[in-house]
Amino acid sequence: MLKKQQLKSKPVCKVTFTLPDSVKAESAYLVGDFNNWDEKATPMKKAKKGGQFSITLELETGREYQFRYLVNGTDWHNDWHADKYVPNPFSGDNSVVST
Repeated sequence: MLKKQQLKSKPVCKVTFTLPDSVKAESAYLVGDFNNWDEKATPMKKAKKGGQFSITLELETGREYQFRYLVNGTDWHNDWHADKYVPNPFSGDNSVVST
């Protein structure tokens, strides 16, 4: 799930990425254009209550960012609430967030 908040003080959008409840995870990373698809650069935090993984990033406004969730080090998941999806070179799709 995505939650966006435009900041008036600077040209960024705070985007909270939340792994869906249906995905059972021991670990989760947010991987995408914003971190050069580095699989270890952006670990998601597990909430104490409810156990959902999430992270908030400040992304430059007026852009689109492709991303996916890497769960348990091996499983790739899309965000089914993304703004759109685009094909990736691995016979699947990437989620896209527009800021």
